[in-house]
Amino acid sequence: MTSAGIGARLVGRGRELKLFAGLLEAIRNGHGSALVLVGEAGVGKTALLNEFVIVAAEPRTLRVSGFPTERELPFAALHQLCRPMLDQLDRLPGPQREALRTTFGMQAGIVPDPLVVGLAALTLLADVAAERPLLCVVDDAQWLDEASARTLAFVARRLTAEPVAMIFAVREEAQDTRRILRGLPELSIAGLEQADARQLLASAVRWPLDDGVRDAFLAEARGNPLALLELPIARSPVDLAGGFGLPSVEPLSSRAEGSLLRIIDELPEESRMLLLLAAADPVGDAVLLWRAARCLGLSRDVLDPVEAKGLLQIGVRVVFRHTLARSAVYRTASPADRRRAHWAIAEATDEAADPDRRVWHRAHATAGTDEPIAAELVTAAGRAQKRGGLAAVAVFLDRAAELTADPVRRADRLLAAARATYRAGSPDRACGLLAAAEADSPDALHTAKCGLLRAQMSFASIRSAEAPALLTEAARRLEDLDVGWARETYLEAFSAGVLAGPLAVGTGLADVAIAASEAPSPARAPSTVDLLLGGLSALYAKGFQSGAPLVRRALRGLDRDDTTNGEAVHLAYIVSQAAQTVWDDEVWNALTSRYLHHARAAGALAALPQLLQQRTALHLHQGELAQAAELLEEVEVIETATSVARPIAVTLAVAAWHGREAVVSELRQTVVRQATARGEGATLTLAHLCDAVLNNGLGRYPQAMAASEQATVSPVESAYVGWALAELVEAAVRGGDQHRAVEALNRLAARTSPSGTEWARGVEARARALVACGPDAEPLYREAIERLSRCRGAFSRARAHQVYGEWLRVRGRKDEARIQLETAYEMFRRFGAEAFAERARDELAKCGATIRAKVATTAELTAQQRQIARRARDGRSNAEIGAELFLSARTVEWHLRKVFAKLGIANRRELRGLLLDGDPVRRS
Repeated sequence: MTSAGIGARLVGRGRELKLFAGLLEAIRNGHGSALVLVGEAGVGKTALLNEFVIVAAEPRTLRVSGFPTERELPFAALHQLCRPMLDQLDRLPGPQREALRTTFGMQAGIVPDPLVVGLAALTLLADVAAERPLLCVVDDAQWLDEASARTLAFVARRLTAEPVAMIFAVREEAQDTRRILRGLPELSIAGLEQADARQLLASAVRWPLDDGVRDAFLAEARGNPLALLELPIARSPVDLAGGFGLPSVEPLSSRAEGSLLRIIDELPEESRMLLLLAAADPVGDAVLLWRAARCLGLSRDVLDPVEAKGLLQIGVRVVFRHTLARSAVYRTASPADRRRAHWAIAEATDEAADPDRRVWHRAHATAGTDEPIAAELVTAAGRAQKRGGLAAVAVFLDRAAELTADPVRRADRLLAAARATYRAGSPDRACGLLAAAEADSPDALHTAKCGLLRAQMSFASIRSAEAPALLTEAARRLEDLDVGWARETYLEAFSAGVLAGPLAVGTGLADVAIAASEAPSPARAPSTVDLLLGGLSALYAKGFQSGAPLVRRALRGLDRDDTTNGEAVHLAYIVSQAAQTVWDDEVWNALTSRYLHHARAAGALAALPQLLQQRTALHLHQGELAQAAELLEEVEVIETATSVARPIAVTLAVAAWHGREAVVSELRQTVVRQATARGEGATLTLAHLCDAVLNNGLGRYPQAMAASEQATVSPVESAYVGWALAELVEAAVRGGDQHRAVEALNRLAARTSPSGTEWARGVEARARALVACGPDAEPLYREAIERLSRCRGAFSRARAHQVYGEWLRVRGRKDEARIQLETAYEMFRRFGAEAFAERARDELAKCGATIRAKVATTAELTAQQRQIARRARDGRSNAEIGAELFLSARTVEWHLRKVFAKLGIANRRELRGLLLDGDPVRRS
């Protein structure tokens, strides 16, 4: 249907209706799409959505509206949208089915991973749409609960081959919600053109209107349809024609709301109460509404005046004439009337079926403090954690604190709400709760806990340089109050110190180490956490010779400790950095994998970007560049699900290891600027390390040497300094600066020798071979290859083969050189390390080897297509692939068809002959 055939009920919206007709055509052809309508209150977003629903006769329509009082009930809007489809849950894969059933309170269970909830919602919509195209309409998105908003945005971004269209309407000033919806196509809904505004005004004012009054009215309304329609209703023809009673200078939304309120004020008192009941519970359940009405002694007759005014319709669902009417009714009702309405809804709600919603309404029906209801809210927080994660916990604890009279209990509940909100990825909101908790602090221990949380939040904020000092001070305050907590806080101070590096303000790593070493010992037997604290204190105060063995022993203890759980996720950064610093890639892999699992299970989205960054570095170390690139997409998903900024250095690192000079050049300065501004010395070191790796791969040794020297300025900084020292040795040797090479080797050996791992000894042997003169180098090259083959460092091993082959070629041993260089070339080609592969090809050519033409690799498929192709090659079903990549099975199939076309094959079986460890190549 074209726009010419729709929209007879609207004035001047041809562009929007034409665009919607295109969306309808897309889903009829099996393609998903999304659109965000953005505009001021009253500009006509809801009218457009209503029109879309009317004209979309063929697709099935699901609709949900946000409402202020529902914003703090996690997944309330998602439940409302999915409720008509819940009978289809049994068709979902088991983990997804269980995630939605738990999220919607249909069963008890562990906290679902937010990403699994999103995938389950996507699969459910795609499954239903397979029978009939689906239109999902989300009005007043600025008032959606945050969990639903993030989940629906997640789904909308993944609509590809599903016949589903999602349309959001959001106010332009709602920046938080618009950030959540960022990346989706936006359509700005402006006021009507002058001619259209005149036509609409004429439809509302059917009596003669003075030209001057009309022009002034049109100018003040600025084309806003709600103002044009609603404001004249409450004014007489005489007033308007005579120039009196013109709209005031109040904000437009207030003027429009005022006209609605004048209509509402004309209603009988009982009819107004019915309106308030409908406004207080936006689920739109007509049966619940009438049950609540009976609790207040309201008969069905009170609906007649409301319907006569066109304010409300009650059928199977309760629908307001305009969402501003709902807001106006609730906001302007007296507190006493609002409490009566919530009390009635609570009484009408089945406690067994929906205990959380019932206690939530009971809490809003309560004036002052009420410990029994506050305690029920705390219990509801426990249920909410099992169903919706940390964000759900926070909102119940926040309201519980408001109802709590006891100052100690109130402060504890506020602090717990702040902590849960912060861990759930909403630091701004957490700051407000923390400020309230600090204001009510009843004792020194609570004050210290508040200081600790504030320091932890600063670690994740733009003030990373100040975090080591704040966390060290928080640990000192806790020493006399809780020794165990103080010692864990010192570990967090080490995390902040490693990240800040030389950019730390006031307190650096050495200062943290001294303070931690002087902390009281625990009364109990030392735990693995205590051992790690002691090891780090020795490492950063006395050096690698004293500290590295202690750190390795503690990390191995953590690896064996099966009791490690989600509460330890906040230690993941220092654990990962410590493992890299002491060159223990086995424990690095084991512990980051475990922490990542716990963070996902707990919904601790604030911790996930850093964890994913650590896993990305591990994949680079293992030569798994394609897998590292895949994690970038997940990091982007997390960024859209939280207000936590994505670490852009991850993208830089993956590009550098690939050898993509243009991408590195584009990102490098941005990373350096951001790291400097945030006080993240470790990120600054990583940026210089990436530059060194890229230039060593390209054979630009002077540039690699300069970048390596910048990365190795600090003697006790992050693990990346060790990596950069190895780069500096190679760059200096190849650049002819033996003195710098020897100096860098000595600094590297001071780190690797005390560690004693195969990784450390292999990297050291390679560096010693590069520096060695004459025949002494050869056994060192062989040792490096042998040791690196016994650890996870496949990338380092490939480079050992490469430099050994280059050494052999220079000495005229071309046949032996060819073996080493071909091994390096095949490894780099398989990794996707294009610069190092080209360097190996050039050396092979100098050996007289026949070099086959370059094969098409990463350029043939997109990153997502490569991920899907690899998994299909390995035998995974479309549903399994979708679950891993957060796509619907239908989208996976759509991408596979494109993969087959690009690679010139017909089916999955042929992928096995064309894919080498994740790098697709076209058949010649």
